[in-house]
Amino acid sequence: MGTRIYWVLAAAVVAAAGCGGGSGGSSGGGSGGTGSAGSSAAATSWTAGVFQPSSSFANQCASPRTGIDPATDRRYPDTQGSTLTENNFLRSWTNELYLWYSEVTDRNPASYTTPNYFNLLKTTATTPSGSPKDRFHFTYPTAEWQALSQSGVQTGYGAAFLVISSRPPREVVVAFTEPGTPAAEPPASLARGAKVLAVDGVDLVNAADSASVNILNEGLFPSAAGASHTFSVLDAGAASPRTVTMVSAAVTSTPVQHIGTIRTAAGLVGYLLFTDHVATAEAALVTAFQRLADARVSDLVLDIRYNGGGFLAIAAEAAYMIAGPDRTAGRTFEKNVFNDKHPTRDPVTGLLIEPVPFHATAQGFSVARGQALPTLSLPRVAVITGANTCSASESIVNGLMGVGVEVIQVGAATCGKPYGFYPKDNCGTTYFSIQFKGANEQGFGDYADGFSPANARGAAGVPVPGCAVADDFQHALGDSKEARLEAALGYLVNGDCPAAPAMAAPAAVEGGPALMVGEGAMSRPPWRENRLFRR
Repeated sequence: MGTRIYWVLAAAVVAAAGCGGGSGGSSGGGSGGTGSAGSSAAATSWTAGVFQPSSSFANQCASPRTGIDPATDRRYPDTQGSTLTENNFLRSWTNELYLWYSEVTDRNPASYTTPNYFNLLKTTATTPSGSPKDRFHFTYPTAEWQALSQSGVQTGYGAAFLVISSRPPREVVVAFTEPGTPAAEPPASLARGAKVLAVDGVDLVNAADSASVNILNEGLFPSAAGASHTFSVLDAGAASPRTVTMVSAAVTSTPVQHIGTIRTAAGLVGYLLFTDHVATAEAALVTAFQRLADARVSDLVLDIRYNGGGFLAIAAEAAYMIAGPDRTAGRTFEKNVFNDKHPTRDPVTGLLIEPVPFHATAQGFSVARGQALPTLSLPRVAVITGANTCSASESIVNGLMGVGVEVIQVGAATCGKPYGFYPKDNCGTTYFSIQFKGANEQGFGDYADGFSPANARGAAGVPVPGCAVADDFQHALGDSKEARLEAALGYLVNGDCPAAPAMAAPAAVEGGPALMVGEGAMSRPPWRENRLFRR
C-alpha cells in the first residue's frame, strides 16, 4: 500500500483507510530477537513449526538499499539476500510478535513473493459480526511511511469528505472543514452537509470506468499540494448546485472545535468536538476543559464521531480531565497485552509492561510537561461516536468505563480497533502487523466490533447505554438541534432515545461490519487512525 490512503474499486470512489491498526514507535522498531542482520542465514529450508530468530534474516534483501538513510543519517543496514530471506524474516517475526501467532497457517516461504507472503501471515478468524478479526494488516514503502508519519500534515483542502456510498450511485458529503483552509474560506466556503456531485467534470454519482474513478480520487484526495481541481457541490438546503475551484495545500488539523455550553433541564452541559489526537490537541484540550470548568458545567458531551485516534497519552489526558483525580488516581487507563510469549516485558522495547495511567499532568506535546491539567470531575459523560471513531478514541470510552465512569454512547458503533503495533522496516518495506491489544483497569479490551449504543439494530459491538442516531448533515456540529447532539442532551435529561435507524447493506468499508444507514467512511493517513506511542 502506498501513499494514497484510500483503496479503489473498478466502480468505486474510495473507502476509509481501513488499513490502520494501533501504532507505536517508528518504522525502525525492533522485533523479538532484534539485532543487526548478522551472518547470512544458513537455515533457509522450511520445516513447519520450526522457526529461526528473525534477526537471522533481518535486512537480507533481494534488492539491498545503499547509501545513507535520511531518517537516521546512518547507512542502510541492508545486505545481499533474496526473496526467501525476506520471507523467512517475516515468518519468524510474525511468530515472535504477532498477537495471534498460533492462528497463522505456517506456509513454505519459498513458494510466495514477499508481498503475497506477508498478506497470508495473519489470522483468518472472524469477529462475532463475521468481519475479519485482523482487518489492519498492511505495508508501506518505508521512505513514504517515514515522510508521512514524521510530517503530521496531510495534503488536501481542509474538507473532511465522508464517503457514504463508494459505489454508484455514490454519495460523498462534507462532514466538517478545518478553519482557515481552502475549503473553509471564500470563494469555496464549503460547510457541513455539502454534497459533491462532480469533480473536474466527472460525474461522481454515476461514473463507472476506471479513468473517471482515477480523476475522482485524485480530485478528492490530491497527492500533492498546489493542484487545482473543480467541484460541483450541492450545499445543504440549496436547490441547485454551484461550482467551486480549490487548490490543494498542506493542511494541519484544528483538533478541538465548537467548544460551548448548552443549558438544559438537567443543568449546564458542555460540548466540544474533538477530531484528532495530534500533538497540538494537548493545548487545545487544556484550553477547552479549563473553559468548561470555569463555566461549572454539570455534564459533558464529547463529540468524537470523526476522531480516528493518535497519541494514546493525549487520550489518557482527556479521560483524566473528564473524570478527575478521585476516580483515576493510581488506576490504569490502558495496558498493552502482547501474545502469551511476552507476559511481562514489551518484546520490542525490552521494558517491563507498565500500564498507561490517567495523566493528571501534561505530557509535553504542546503544553509544558508536568503542568497540572484542569478537570471536570464528572461521574458520567456522553460521547458521540460513529464508524470513524477509532483506536485512541475508543480507548477513552474503554478507559473511563474501566474506572466506573458512566459512559453514554450516542450515534453509531465505533470502528473496533483495540489493537496496536510497532511498524517494522525490512529491506525498504515497513510492515504493520498487530502485536498487542489495549485493556482497561478491569482487563477488558475485547471490542473488535467496536462499541455500540444499546438500542442499535443488529449491532454486534459491545453494548453501551445510549442511543443509535443517524448522522445529521442538515445542522452544524455543535448546534443543539443536530440530531446526535439533541439525542445526547435528551438522554442526559430523561434517559430516553429516539427510534433507532436501520442498518445499511452492504457495508461501506470493505471487510468491516455493516454500517448504519447514512453512516460514511473517511480517508485518513495512518497516523490519524492509530494508537501512537512516543519512545
